[in-house]
Amino acid sequence: MYTLYEFATSGNCYKLRLAMSNLRVDFKRVSIDITKGESHTEEFLKMNPNGNVPVLETPDGKYLPESNAALWYLADGTTLMPESKFEQAQVLQWMFFEQYSHEPFIATSRYWVQILKAEEKYKVQLDEKRPKGYAALDIMEQHLDKQPYFVGSSYSIADIALYAYTHIAHEGGFNLNSYNAINRWIKRIEQTSNYLSITA
Repeated sequence: MYTLYEFATSGNCYKLRLAMSNLRVDFKRVSIDITKGESHTEEFLKMNPNGNVPVLETPDGKYLPESNAALWYLADGTTLMPESKFEQAQVLQWMFFEQYSHEPFIATSRYWVQILKAEEKYKVQLDEKRPKGYAALDIMEQHLDKQPYFVGSSYSIADIALYAYTHIAHEGGFNLNSYNAINRWIKRIEQTSNYLSITA
């Protein structure tokens, strides 16, 4: 059985719960409270020297940090991974986009506002992140206006990677009301087999 070391409200951790639920993979959860420094204990740093969650422990006792690396591992050979080499590269393209053009602005804003409850403290930084977060959403909107999912016509880990923080972007102060294609895509994902909400 897999073990997921996680901070439950983290979108990065949620990615793996959603993927494993979609794939009907059994796993157990171990809570790591990052706000209390639990990801920087000696024991945890043996699993991930970078001190971040999530960490996925495989059934054979190996540790895999970084949410998108663990997503790729889980999806290999499943319906969540396209078969063609080019489409697999496109999956990586969108996962890199999520980590470099999306997550630093949308997820970080949510962390300050929703998790730390420190909106006033980070007001200047939030104002700086807002335009770049909307720029990422604009790119997603344009893409999803042409096709139902991010790669080809099928749901994949590219969608999971981007869904995790997009569907709760409002918790960081982003208004999704005008993003019709993104909202249709969110509804499609919520109708997938064995869908699991972030609060489950």
